[in-house]
Amino acid sequence: MVVSFVLMPSSAQTLVAAAAAHTLDRMALALGELFTGLTQGLDQHSLNRIHDGIGQALVQLNVLGADAEDERSTRLAVTPDTGPLLRTLLRLHHDLVMLGRTAIVSLPEAFASRLVSPLAHAKVAVADYLRGSAAALQQRRGPPSLSFVESTLATYAAEIVALRREGLARTLPGDAAECFFALGFALEQMHNNLKDLQRCVAEWAESPKEARRDSSRST
Repeated sequence: MVVSFVLMPSSAQTLVAAAAAHTLDRMALALGELFTGLTQGLDQHSLNRIHDGIGQALVQLNVLGADAEDERSTRLAVTPDTGPLLRTLLRLHHDLVMLGRTAIVSLPEAFASRLVSPLAHAKVAVADYLRGSAAALQQRRGPPSLSFVESTLATYAAEIVALRREGLARTLPGDAAECFFALGFALEQMHNNLKDLQRCVAEWAESPKEARRDSSRST
């Protein structure tokens, strides 16, 4: 029993990985609706439905995380700290909430037509990254590359610079201008939190190896 506890991941940790993967998959699905709403608008009822589902998944994840930390405290298993992963997923949800707020107000056609393509590519890149991270967590393998995400966000940022250089940002009405700048901030924060997610997934991929090395040294 002692050997099995040391060499194998705890049951609670396995459940945390599965629940985190489920949460990431829900976020990837929600992302499609939110990004579409950035150029076409999104009503409050749809936003509530999207965030309620993710919120419920996070609540369940926190419960499982507490169980996993109880197992860690008894030293029955050498497993990663669940805290960083749970906090990163919570911050990613906050990013989605911010995106949803910007989607309430549709951008003028002059902006929407210029941003629809960069946002569509960013949506695909980020959603694919979330799904890839979900699969990596469950399989305890390394995280996917962020290069596609960073490339699409750089393209979006370049278009924003062009719009501002042309003076179009000054033509936005107050509420649209607020959403326009909030969108840029939300995407920047999401990029930072995806980098944190990458580190978390890498830690979870390495933890079983670390456990085996520690057990071999102890023997």
